[in-house]
Amino acid sequence: MNERILIVDDEPSIHEVVRAYLEREGFIVYSAADGHEGLELALSKRPQLVVLDLMLPDLSGEELCRQLRDRSDVAILMLTAKSTEEQRIAGLGLGADDYLTKPFSPRELVARVKAILRRASGGEMPLMEHHRFDSGRLEIDTVRHEVRVAGEPVELTPSEYKLLLALASYPGRAYSRFELINRVQGHDFEGYERTIDAHVKNLRRKIEPDHAKPRYVETVQGVGYRLGIQRE
Repeated sequence: MNERILIVDDEPSIHEVVRAYLEREGFIVYSAADGHEGLELALSKRPQLVVLDLMLPDLSGEELCRQLRDRSDVAILMLTAKSTEEQRIAGLGLGADDYLTKPFSPRELVARVKAILRRASGGEMPLMEHHRFDSGRLEIDTVRHEVRVAGEPVELTPSEYKLLLALASYPGRAYSRFELINRVQGHDFEGYERTIDAHVKNLRRKIEPDHAKPRYVETVQGVGYRLGIQRE
C-alpha cells in the first residue's frame, strides 16, 4: 500500500509543488489549509507522515504538533520560516522528527520524507528481538517495534525510538551528540547536533521513573549521552 502524506500549510503554491513531487514518487497526498482541518484529516486518514507548517491562520503549527503527539506517533516534518537555532530546536522539542526551513527545495523535501519514513519503518538494523532493563520495567521489542514501561506501551516518535535503540545497543557506552544525530537523523542530516538534546528531553519524559532526575538516559558531561542501565 502506498504511504500517505498529509500537507498542512496555508500557502496554495506549497501544496501544488509539494503534492506534485510527492505524487510523482508514488505517495498518496492529502491537503489541509489550516490547523483544525489538518487535525481532522490526520485522525481520519491516519497518514504515515505530516508535513506541517508552523505559521497557520488558526491553530498554530506548534499547538497542532502537540495535539498530534498526544494522539499518535505519526512522523512529523516541520516547515518553518524561523531561522534561528533556538527556534528550530524548540520545534523539535515539541516532538517533530525533522524540520525544513523555507524557502526549500522540493527535491530536498522528498528526500527528507523518504529518510524519515525509512527510519519509522524500522528498516535499519534491529538489535536482538527483545530487551529488558531495570528488572523488566523498560522493555524494547524490535520485532513489534514496541517500547513498554512498567508493562504499559509507550508511544515514541520515530526519532525517539531510534535514539533509544542506539543507546540500548551498548548500555554504558558514551555516545557523542554527533554519533547520535547520525544514528537518529542519518549521515546526510545537516542540522545542529544540539537537536539531539530535544529528542533526549522528550524520551526522558516518556520512559524515566523521574525525568527530572534521569537514570536511564544519562548525560555524560563534555561528551553526550549513555544508557545507564544494563540489559538483563
